[in-house]
Amino acid sequence: MRNVFLFIGRYFNFLFFLVLLIIALSLLFRYNKFHQAAFSNVATEITGRINAKYNGIEYYFDLKSTNDALVKENERLNQLLKSSYEAPGLLNKLMTDTVMIDSLKKIQKYIYREAKVVASSVSSQTNYLTIHRGSSQNIRPNMGVISPSGIVGTVISVSPNFAVVMSMLHRQYTVVVKLKNSGERGKVEWDGVSPSYVTLKDIPQSAKLNIGDTIVTSETSSLFPTGILVGTVSEMIDDKSTSFYVARLKTATNFYNVQYVYVIDNAQYEEQKKLEDSTRKKFQ
Repeated sequence: MRNVFLFIGRYFNFLFFLVLLIIALSLLFRYNKFHQAAFSNVATEITGRINAKYNGIEYYFDLKSTNDALVKENERLNQLLKSSYEAPGLLNKLMTDTVMIDSLKKIQKYIYREAKVVASSVSSQTNYLTIHRGSSQNIRPNMGVISPSGIVGTVISVSPNFAVVMSMLHRQYTVVVKLKNSGERGKVEWDGVSPSYVTLKDIPQSAKLNIGDTIVTSETSSLFPTGILVGTVSEMIDDKSTSFYVARLKTATNFYNVQYVYVIDNAQYEEQKKLEDSTRKKFQ
């Protein structure tokens, strides 16, 4: 306490000046409209800048929760895509402008489940991803996996809480695709060179294929809904030994920074596979 009194005694004149200055400014801004408006504008500007800085810091620390919420929302929206529903017969003709509400899940063919990528590789000839979802979350082998921008690969093995995905950047990986504009089908493989490019094959040269054309998944794929982006044509390869196009595609998915994916459950996969397998055995 003694130090406080000594401080006040030493700086009394300065402190008294500050008190008088505050009182004078207060009276000036309170009873003078011009100065009141000017002070208000300055205070608003300063407060706004401080709040902007604070919100920027707060937003940075909230990015994870924001990203998680967006992933969940995308999962929900994917469930509503028209391509996720497919019914036998003429029923699918009714789904032209809006998605039919399928409360009993009788015609929903594809179910999307979000998953976080916990490990991945791009530098090998046989690349894989590990996701934090497994059999306990209804993940099983032979499920397609996509990112928010395009296809990623296929689930090949699972544990209760994790699954391993064979990446499209795997020398043994093949996916059936088609030209978005005209529908001619081909396949995509990886040549093991660049993680940003894959090879398009088996598109007949009777089709029109140009640089910049979009390549998407085909309706003949049992793992992916039709229309999922695979990549865009970046280079035409001259191969006179075949009557089909050979082209390089820029992959839609950036495999260097995949953080979240969606595992696609084809609810009709087992039925289709069982029928096809039994038919092959019967007529072999």
